[in-house]
Amino acid sequence: MTRGNYDVIVAGFGFAGGAAAISAADVGARVLLLEKAAKPGGISVCSAGGVRIARDAAAALTYLRTTNADTSPDESLRALAEGMASIAPFVQELADAAGAKTATSWVSANYPFAGGDAFGYISIADIPGFDPARDFPWVRALRGGARLFKTVWANVEARPAIEVRLGHAAERLIVEGGRVAGLSYRDPAGAMHEARANSVILATGGFEAAHDMKIQYWQEKPVLSGAYGGNTGDGIRMAQAAGADLWHMWHYHGTYGFRHPDPAAYPYGIRLHRLPDWVPAPGGGEGEVHSFFAGYVDQRMPWILVDRTGRRFMNEYPPYLQDTGHRPMGVYDPATQRYPAIPAWLIVDEDGREFAPLGFPTKNDPDRDFAWSKDNLAEVELGILRRAETVEEMADAMGLETAELRDSLDRWNAACAAGADTEFGRQRATMMPVVKPPFLFGQVWPIVANTQGGPVHDTSQRILDPFGEPIPGLYAAGELGSVFGHLYMSGGNLAECFIGGRIAGRAAARSGCG
Repeated sequence: MTRGNYDVIVAGFGFAGGAAAISAADVGARVLLLEKAAKPGGISVCSAGGVRIARDAAAALTYLRTTNADTSPDESLRALAEGMASIAPFVQELADAAGAKTATSWVSANYPFAGGDAFGYISIADIPGFDPARDFPWVRALRGGARLFKTVWANVEARPAIEVRLGHAAERLIVEGGRVAGLSYRDPAGAMHEARANSVILATGGFEAAHDMKIQYWQEKPVLSGAYGGNTGDGIRMAQAAGADLWHMWHYHGTYGFRHPDPAAYPYGIRLHRLPDWVPAPGGGEGEVHSFFAGYVDQRMPWILVDRTGRRFMNEYPPYLQDTGHRPMGVYDPATQRYPAIPAWLIVDEDGREFAPLGFPTKNDPDRDFAWSKDNLAEVELGILRRAETVEEMADAMGLETAELRDSLDRWNAACAAGADTEFGRQRATMMPVVKPPFLFGQVWPIVANTQGGPVHDTSQRILDPFGEPIPGLYAAGELGSVFGHLYMSGGNLAECFIGGRIAGRAAARSGCG
């Protein structure tokens, strides 16, 4: 076992860990940055790469109060709102140092609450000479996250005060005299080491890939990890062992999607074709569709979902499908002792098959990959999808009563003709009939993109115990203990990574031994 001495140790090298290490180094700290994976980036690199900003902190706070529904203290929401109003120059500095070009867009938040029009994004539009597919071949995702992570990585590498160790997994905190004094970690060969520091920042992400935590904290099960196998709740466990309180463990950012037939070959849930988010009108009526992601401008959705009885059970296209799409699947029926919609069945007709690739695989994994075919037919051969010429054939393959499935399709197609989904309120512009054989169908499951739960922290990112007292020398940043406890907002966790990472890095570097 070896020992090393640092001012600050940061566990986890995604956006939050990178921002924390940079910020600590910039105020004079010697930093050890540990990442358990052989390649850094975590779930961060799989994101769309838009960091939420705000032009009015007071308006942003109003919105955050509404969407968090009393799950986070006002001072934490205020710190996030003020951070959103001031973080853009920091991101711009990182971009300038890396030779990257930024873009700013003012796009309203996901729900029509007061203050929602105060928000925007800052993102990395281009890095000359950088090709995400070529330079980050282990990542399959929207390219914005790769560009933003490349920018952060370049800034980390430019600071001699930051020592990076990849493939080194933080495992236990060292607590002496009631203060966190470092941590023990395992190197790629399996040997244990200790590193000492005045402060430790946990930026290890959430627990998307921690089966034991998911089954304990969430009603619905199973829930598939959507992109990354490294987030197994390590920071949560370490913080708990040091006496941390937890919050928001029930809340995760997720949707629904397919499951690969061979989990050993591809263990991640496969999200569906990325369609634009939309903002409903105040009061729940239909509103203008906002395309948040360039290239996805057609808001039609070609599929419907039915449960294990053959009935539709949800609006398949809620305003922010990537965040709340999984929630209706979590209903448990005590009379049948099962989840009626896990798995559910997705159905499209021939027009839907030709609409677009139904799957949108996302992953950060150098050892596994999966690409979805353009015409959806390779997935039929693979068994993710099945094909049927008639409703009767489809119902038989699903193990459903033909009459139930036919009635559901008839009701849906009649709703499409009438232009109104009176059962579940799906937006008119998204509705697309399912009438033209052959039909494609496949099972879908809840998918977690990332979690929001973890240790409670204060506005200085200090981790707190159950009595609200800070644990000396211990900080959190990013997805680990997010303040989002009810409704998420797109780009919100990325904002927390940079805002919280910057606060934690500076505070940890300046904390000394007091």
